[in-house]
Amino acid sequence: MAEILPGITLVEGVDPSTHVFLLKDKGSSWTLVDTGLPDAHVAIAAYLKKQGIDPKSVRRILITHLHRDHVGSLRRMIELTGARTYAHWIEAAFINERPKYDGPGMHPLEPVAVDERFKDGDELDGGIVAYHTPGHTPGHTSFYLPERKVLFTGDLFFGTDDGPVLTTPEYTLHTLTAQVSARRMAELSIDALLTYHGGPYLRDGSAHLHKLVKGF
Repeated sequence: MAEILPGITLVEGVDPSTHVFLLKDKGSSWTLVDTGLPDAHVAIAAYLKKQGIDPKSVRRILITHLHRDHVGSLRRMIELTGARTYAHWIEAAFINERPKYDGPGMHPLEPVAVDERFKDGDELDGGIVAYHTPGHTPGHTSFYLPERKVLFTGDLFFGTDDGPVLTTPEYTLHTLTAQVSARRMAELSIDALLTYHGGPYLRDGSAHLHKLVKGF
């Protein structure tokens, strides 16, 4: 199992440009963070089988934002696991295509109704704090584990060999808003910075972000 931190697994076999994470909950259940491209469900299902994880034990799917490389396998993963889905209330509307999103990046392949809609600062079960980090998309969310100082960044940051960079302008609704979101995340105490593209960075997360936001 590609356990990158205790209780946090990077799913193997999906498109290597993306990072789908499995988070071990208390007890026997799991949380999936994003679902990858439209064909990623095949690799995720194979990975669960290989690791002896019952798909029905994946009880929750957290979505960082609406882009297809994050929600492309959402419907298929719901069918496989029966999990409840969670997204920011703005993003949930676009994931369900009510209305259809008209910003940059790959739009959802199909509408999916989100079960649970949260707002900025809501604490989900397991001590996960959902921070609204707009800019890349209107309802983009980063998920923070304060006890462990772990931040799942979605596409607010992209990973490079030289450290994290801000979301790239060609896929971003509003770069200046993303900068504001980045500064806010830099105020958190972060050890591990779990980026969706590139990275992740398993130590010195705060140092990485402080260096990055000084350049804005």
